Amino acid sequence: MIVRIMGEGQFNVADVEQDTLQKYDDEVEAAVESGDSEHVHQALSTLRQYVLDHAEPVADDFLGSSDIVIPYPDAEIEEIQQMLTGEGFIPELT
Repeated sequence: MIVRIMGEGQFNVADVEQDTLQKYDDEVEAAVESGDSEHVHQALSTLRQYVLDHAEPVADDFLGSSDIVIPYPDAEIEEIQQMLTGEGFIPELT
């Protein structure tokens, strides 16, 4: 699964701990639902940092699309809501 972090590039999250990735994604979704912008930005920053620290950067010459887009950490709640799928940014793997 390829994740694009706006302003950071694309990352392959296939080999990261999926439960942890999902936990951070769920936290963003819960923060958005609460309407607490400080909590939203904190949760989004944590998700972003986890991907940056654990996922494999995709080669610059990769021409494929991203499966998921994670917005800038300072995005407005309304922008983030439009990007959420009902399962957060990252769909639950079964």
